Amino acid sequence: MPNLLQSLQLRDLGHLRIVAGMWGVELSSAETQVALKELTTALLDPDLVREMLDSLSEQARSGLEMLMEAGGKMPWAAFARQFGEIRQAGPGRRDREQGYLNPISAAETLFYRAFLARAFFDTAGGAQEFAYIPQDLAKLIKPIAPKGPQGKPFEPPGRLATLKEYARPIPASDRILDDATTCLAALRLGLEPPELKVPAKVVKELLQAAGIASGETSQPEQVKAFLEMSRLQALNRLTKAWQESEFFNELRLVPGLVCEGEWSNQPLVARTFLFRLLEALPKGKWWGLPAFIRAIKDKYPDFQRPAGDYDAWFIKRLSDGTYLRGFDCWDEVDGALLRYLITGPMFWLGVVELATPEESELVTAFRVNEKPVTSVEKGKLTVGSNGRISVPRLVPRVTRYIIARFCEWEEPVPDEYRYRVTTGSLKKAAKQGLKVGQLLSLLAKSAASGLPPAFVRALMRWEAHGTEARVENQTILRVSRPEVLEELRKSKAGRFLGETLGPATVIVKPGAQARVLAALAELGLLAESSKDFEADKRL
Repeated sequence: MPNLLQSLQLRDLGHLRIVAGMWGVELSSAETQVALKELTTALLDPDLVREMLDSLSEQARSGLEMLMEAGGKMPWAAFARQFGEIRQAGPGRRDREQGYLNPISAAETLFYRAFLARAFFDTAGGAQEFAYIPQDLAKLIKPIAPKGPQGKPFEPPGRLATLKEYARPIPASDRILDDATTCLAALRLGLEPPELKVPAKVVKELLQAAGIASGETSQPEQVKAFLEMSRLQALNRLTKAWQESEFFNELRLVPGLVCEGEWSNQPLVARTFLFRLLEALPKGKWWGLPAFIRAIKDKYPDFQRPAGDYDAWFIKRLSDGTYLRGFDCWDEVDGALLRYLITGPMFWLGVVELATPEESELVTAFRVNEKPVTSVEKGKLTVGSNGRISVPRLVPRVTRYIIARFCEWEEPVPDEYRYRVTTGSLKKAAKQGLKVGQLLSLLAKSAASGLPPAFVRALMRWEAHGTEARVENQTILRVSRPEVLEELRKSKAGRFLGETLGPATVIVKPGAQARVLAALAELGLLAESSKDFEADKRL
């Protein structure tokens, strides 16, 4: 960043004298460059800097602190939105009106004291105008100004939650590991996961961030290692991967928002900023969520927008398609992201606990979770003679993952997953290289009691002989006499008849019922279908 001399280099002698007057410095030279060196030498006196800082208004000091917290510079648009603009005036008008004696903003106060300068700097998106503190002056300010979110925030944003706000606590849990197991089994089988506690899209992206899945496929070795970890180790793996990921993009997951276009944001920057703020919160205390978000809006509104630009991102409200642009939409976009980060990923991964009022489901308080969130996988499953398997949530995840690959999935109930062994599911398992013996061995080891003998016999017979019985829905044609059936077989409808079940009974091939009825009509026979019969009964 430019130093003080470089920042004032293009200023006229009148401007230099204004700055000198604000600092109480006498300039003896009437030559601009000599006066510039004289002024900058005087202003870099640590004691004088301290005196000037003490004389600043609260608003001007806040502006200076914000710049220091941002590393000494920040986009001009973001700074000016909070601390005002600087009136533009040529030397003649400036000296005539003397507006600097009655500044209209904190920015103007700082500017005429040389604490604030403006310049264009190169960024990844091209040249951009920044507000900054001259580098050598910033070194003298740094020991005086409090630290901000670049280190530990100097004060926790917001306030303690009220008793009403945390009336109903919602403890943190590690249930996301169960959803991850379901999701991995679904990916392995090429299925869409059923409804989960955590949205399936979020679970998939977490698994990708942790290197356990890639796109719509899982990584077998990584899956095995993940499922065999203790629950605490597995949760820590997901949390660390999420916390460090540059690609897990919460903004594009916020419910009710639709992100369009090719613009990009920096989710890791926003996430890291939030974690730094959480470090400052009182340990073990409930914190008001709405107040926390409001405080961030007041003090750090550009936490996820380093350029302070509220018009470049194309984000619309899902409910009515309205585009949310400009700072006026901060609550619906940036505020919604903060709420989602805390009540979504941070809660699902056990980083925070939540709470609601008695009369509402809306989360109004949170606190950082200080103890490990972990459960012990010691559950036992049960197997019915009809092939149904009930797997409690705390059966080892690797056991449920394998069972899920052998079975049809039924609707789960709270804390229990339900599966059913069918010939179709066994065929799918066989195509994956799984054998019935593996399933029986796993079930025997994990069952609360012995396996039903009939179930074991059925599996062993299926492995030896395949399907020995089949239940099917078929369309059956019954005629009054064998001669009618013979005549129909000789007609053009004969190709729609299947297996003969008796002298006057035959199976109609799937989808051919209407054609057979038409053929019978051409033969002078009016037939009735089961639908006609049911209709007659209703009449």
